[in-house]
Amino acid sequence: MKISTKGRYGLTIMICLAKNHGNGPTSLKNIARENELSEHYLEQLASPLRNAGLIKSVRGAYGGYILAKEPSTIKAGDIIRVLEGPITPVEGIEDEEPAKQALWMRIRDAVKDVLDTTTLEDLANHNGEQPEEGYMFYI
Repeated sequence: MKISTKGRYGLTIMICLAKNHGNGPTSLKNIARENELSEHYLEQLASPLRNAGLIKSVRGAYGGYILAKEPSTIKAGDIIRVLEGPITPVEGIEDEEPAKQALWMRIRDAVKDVLDTTTLEDLANHNGEQPEEGYMFYI
């Protein structure tokens, strides 16, 4: 399973909005500039996030985007599914032999568990320290 730039940049947008939550709208121009990303590309990602009810747009001279919900209620999995689609490590697992099917399903469930237990608030408040038992995934 590979998360594309859509998922990665979408998380960037959402983390920036979470960090600014309660302080008014944030423009995509500012997010793009601070993270050295394409503003045009971020605009393309904002539309599905808005349609999914994760962000709201605010019009006007001081407009931009705000979170539609509290950062503690938005899961990383919500964002990834909107931008990337369903979480699957491989396509067509129904054609695999049972042992491989079970492995792919365990991997899928582990990834879903991490994404669905990590909130936007967790990501926005992350201090950069690694957990004592670091995770190493080779997928």
